[in-house]
Amino acid sequence: MDHEKVTGKRFFYVTVLNVLITITEFVGGFFSGSLGLISDAFHNLEDSLSIVISYAANVIGKRKNNTKKTFGYKRAEILAAFVNSIVLVVITLMMVVESFRRLSQPQHINGKLMMIVSLIGLAANFISMLMLLSGSKHNLNIKATFLHMLTDTLSSVGVFIASIFVILFNWNWVDPIITIVIAIWLLKEAYTVVSETINILMEASPKIDLDAVQAAILTIPEIVKVHHVHLWMIDENHIMLDAHINVKRNCNMAELDGLYDQVDKLLKDKFNIKHVTLQAECSRGLDNSLID
Repeated sequence: MDHEKVTGKRFFYVTVLNVLITITEFVGGFFSGSLGLISDAFHNLEDSLSIVISYAANVIGKRKNNTKKTFGYKRAEILAAFVNSIVLVVITLMMVVESFRRLSQPQHINGKLMMIVSLIGLAANFISMLMLLSGSKHNLNIKATFLHMLTDTLSSVGVFIASIFVILFNWNWVDPIITIVIAIWLLKEAYTVVSETINILMEASPKIDLDAVQAAILTIPEIVKVHHVHLWMIDENHIMLDAHINVKRNCNMAELDGLYDQVDKLLKDKFNIKHVTLQAECSRGLDNSLID
């Protein structure tokens, strides 16, 4: 499953599962007295909203470019990934705060009911996570939603483990301890997505060595210098390059067309740069540096 195969139907199934989990955990948390289940229910409720946002961005992102959006709508998914990741960070921090509160104020919990509900939540969350797993490898929007599902799955695992200790030893403090450990790992993962989306929105250069790009272009004999280079990403899969090249004075228009084709193919094959815009010059810019 890749970006194109994550269909609306799949997003719909994940949303329905999350709504059902939310209702089950609210009811189970109320009757068992488990704050862990109730907080997890609120988390699932927010996740349902994040899935809707992710799907809407996925649909918008597939729209073709037009005169108003000449680069298209691909960054709709980057924006959705950014919003969902920030929300995940906030919720995770709230989970940590709640965990510390529960450590200081332990309450009686019905361990058996807590275990049953956590198993139901675990199964549904795990299925939702699997539905988005492969698509998350190549799409930040889907990855952000996948992290929400992973959060829920790990939370359900934590609640289940805690229920065992509650039943066997009446150790109510295990639940918040496990929650804190999971939260630390999730904050690290969410930070990665936030950082990547900010870099794309700020049009930062992808992880490509500009000196290597320059060296590759200069392997073409007719090109004597490269300058005024801009390298950025529309989304995580589309890298763009804009540059000025100095060519030998005897190049004619037909030869320039051939040069453009050579550079385009070279950069696509070697660096996966999919869109290249070049401006050919003779002496203009010879004194400029690579990124001037």
